[in-house]
Amino acid sequence: MLYLALKALISGLLIAAASTLAKRYPGFGALVASLPLVSVLGMLWLWNDKPDPANMAAHVQATFWYVLPSLPMFLVIPALLRAGLGFWPSLALGCALTIGLYAGMVALAPRFGIAL
Repeated sequence: MLYLALKALISGLLIAAASTLAKRYPGFGALVASLPLVSVLGMLWLWNDKPDPANMAAHVQATFWYVLPSLPMFLVIPALLRAGLGFWPSLALGCALTIGLYAGMVALAPRFGIAL
């Protein structure tokens, strides 16, 4: 249980650091937020729990394919905000788009021989 709490604390601190930086330096905060810190931490935690190269390779490759459908959200939300839509509706639409694209990825990936 302590290990789980430690993982949550470290992961949460990184998110808090990115959002705190973004208040004063939006570009630098975005850089920190864009780093694959969650992915790297996930790999570290997974390797510590189950040091299996085949499992890790499958995890990292699937992570790559899941990143792709999340990217349009980072163009849609700012476009909606600049068009005058509020933050919450913009966020909701961006998340809905991402969920739809994830569903499409899950449905289409096997047809192209991509294991998720």
